[in-house]
Amino acid sequence: EQGYLVVERALDEEAVSEAGEALYDLIDGAIPGFRSVTVEASAREAYKSMDPASRRAVVRKVFNFVDVEPRLEKLMYRDDLLRVVGLLLGEEPMHLQDMALLKPARIGREKPWHQDMAYFNVPTDTVVVGVWIALDPATVQNGCMHVIPGSHRRGPHPHFKVRDWQICDTGVQKERDVAVPLAPGGCLLWHGLLHHGSPQNDSRRMRRALQLHYQPAGAAKTSTEERMQHFGGEVRGAEC
Repeated sequence: EQGYLVVERALDEEAVSEAGEALYDLIDGAIPGFRSVTVEASAREAYKSMDPASRRAVVRKVFNFVDVEPRLEKLMYRDDLLRVVGLLLGEEPMHLQDMALLKPARIGREKPWHQDMAYFNVPTDTVVVGVWIALDPATVQNGCMHVIPGSHRRGPHPHFKVRDWQICDTGVQKERDVAVPLAPGGCLLWHGLLHHGSPQNDSRRMRRALQLHYQPAGAAKTSTEERMQHFGGEVRGAEC
């Protein structure tokens, strides 16, 4: 009804620790040829000469790891997780996207308000479910997720290239903003049309999270051009 669901204790301490170790192994280069790591803009030049521990502290995103990291693949296909996602989808779930989102202490940038469906080439009436799992305490201070309850019922919203691919700041019902702090192992599930985002991290604590997306196994594909007809603000003649 609200477009999101919070599960306070989805993963136990062992599963959280294993996921964190797998994530750092990817950053450290333990898997030859893996290059799907994005660094915060302010640290890109310095990153080349950093030691491994320092590199971990400035990574913004790790992605496309399920096919190369067995521990994270196991997590994405956990039976209990798939059962819950399947209930929300109403169909058998299928992998759509996998990434880890990190907000480094003091330099972690915001992720402006957006809808995930604005990134995926699937029909707009397809139910896509996002799963966000905290690996560290996710707090208001270090950039936990924020949502607008019920906003998924408003349908596709125009997005613009401003600070990111985002909903225009004036198009968000900020008075209805709900912060979703989570302890390690806590999980947030949400509808692909829900308005959500996360502020920058001005604290001294890193915030790491896994973000997984699932679609119905029988979902159709569309084109980028068709997606932009629904979500591309400039394509629709709108301005931000």
